[in-house]
Amino acid sequence: MSKLHEIKIHRLHPTQITVGLAEVMEKRNHLAALHRDQLRDFLSAHPIPAVEGPNDKLYITDHHHLARALADENVDSGFFLVEADFSTFAMDLFWRAMNGNHWVHPYDEQGVLRTFEEIPKNVEHLKDDPYRSLAGFVRDAGGFAKTAEVYAEFQWANFFRSRVTIGSGQGAYDVAREQGLILAKSMAAQGLPGYTGS
Repeated sequence: MSKLHEIKIHRLHPTQITVGLAEVMEKRNHLAALHRDQLRDFLSAHPIPAVEGPNDKLYITDHHHLARALADENVDSGFFLVEADFSTFAMDLFWRAMNGNHWVHPYDEQGVLRTFEEIPKNVEHLKDDPYRSLAGFVRDAGGFAKTAEVYAEFQWANFFRSRVTIGSGQGAYDVAREQGLILAKSMAAQGLPGYTGS
């Protein structure tokens, strides 16, 4: 059974290459509005799952947006559920085990598969995939259901990538979200995780 740990944010190592920075900003705004005790309560109620890796490194397996928001807000520590201890593994065996457990997603901001070595060394260097933000915004607006399937939002991001243009300036995501909501209910999206139809 996973045990809750309080760990310094600087120890975190990502297991993916990208996040949606627009979604990270929303999380930052939420964190910044919390008083110190409220922040601690929030973090203990939303622990980040992680795996102990070689060389005393902690690899987070989900909630990369929250981890990036914590780092950007200079929050010193957070709460984590350590799901496995792979600290004695050689690096090649470690990544094979992570991949076998669906705990790594080395795809870049274009949706292209990269090597494990190209994953950033810390959460501050996660790259922006605007379509990952769009997927989160469409989900939150009811376009598709939240699901336990791993990396579901990335599948939706890739679906939107070739179908929706995200413009620049204020309101760009609002327009893209409306297009995404229509597409998410279309037959073209059937088979994606969380698809609810019209």
